[in-house]
Amino acid sequence: MLKQVIEIVELLDDAGINGDRVKSYLTKRGLSNITVREVKGEEKGKTDFIKIVVEGKKGKISGGDAPTLGIIGRLGGIGARPEMIGMVSDADGAVAALSCALKLADMKQKGDHLEGDVIICTHICPDAPTEPHDPVPFMGSPVDMQTMNDMEVDPMMDAILSIDTTKGNRILNKRGFAITPTVKDGYILKISDALLDIMQIVTGDLPQVLPITTQDITPYGNNLYHINSLMQPCTTTSSPVVGVAITTVSAVPGCATGASHEVDIEMTARFAIEVAKNFTRKTCKFYDETEWEIITKLYGSMEQLKTIPKAAHQ
Repeated sequence: MLKQVIEIVELLDDAGINGDRVKSYLTKRGLSNITVREVKGEEKGKTDFIKIVVEGKKGKISGGDAPTLGIIGRLGGIGARPEMIGMVSDADGAVAALSCALKLADMKQKGDHLEGDVIICTHICPDAPTEPHDPVPFMGSPVDMQTMNDMEVDPMMDAILSIDTTKGNRILNKRGFAITPTVKDGYILKISDALLDIMQIVTGDLPQVLPITTQDITPYGNNLYHINSLMQPCTTTSSPVVGVAITTVSAVPGCATGASHEVDIEMTARFAIEVAKNFTRKTCKFYDETEWEIITKLYGSMEQLKTIPKAAHQ
């Protein structure tokens, strides 16, 4: 998939890039179900949300029963202009997601169709703000997190891979990518063996798992520390969510330029494509349904973790 990644990097590394230009590029490659919506923030500018639906042979859109995979490219922005010149490290989530769309388009042109539908969402902002964060600065976003979740989490998604640059931490220090445990309705569940198997095959290496905490799966705005926005989709859906973190050895700011590694993005995107192949043909589970029934029966609902209590506002 390196070809597709390089194409997307060249497309996005542009001060004038927007959602319509990305849509036009993908349309020329054979994708037709693409929507772009410009959303303006209250104070920090605007961004273009883009949703790409790649229909499968037996997907729900065509009346089939194959499950739908969601691939979300998480980021604050692909650029931090005018402070920084060029594409920033934080763009990697968008690059990976859009590379998946481009690869699926090329596969369809060559006669390889997935069983189920794949919905790919991200947003295009070449001039996002930055904000302080420990140990390195975060990329901000023109819109708030609730708006981002509303635009990127589709009810049709039966499971979600949330891809995000996760280089600014002291938790996982290896170049490549890592996956998180599955999160569903406030529970951090067992790590999916099926996803670990796919990861080993794709990387040819032992799997890497990013530890997450209860704080990470709560909504932004509650004054708690979050490693980043990787797990935020889990706060607005009952579908299982797995974070796919693009990582490095050293802590790299999201607003740094010249910090994207195309080979790491390629490996991450290739993993997402393999998950899409297997999930939509029902050979890859994000969680164990039987164990889910047991844990919820024993301990009840944990969906309060998907909300911001009144005490946090006070």
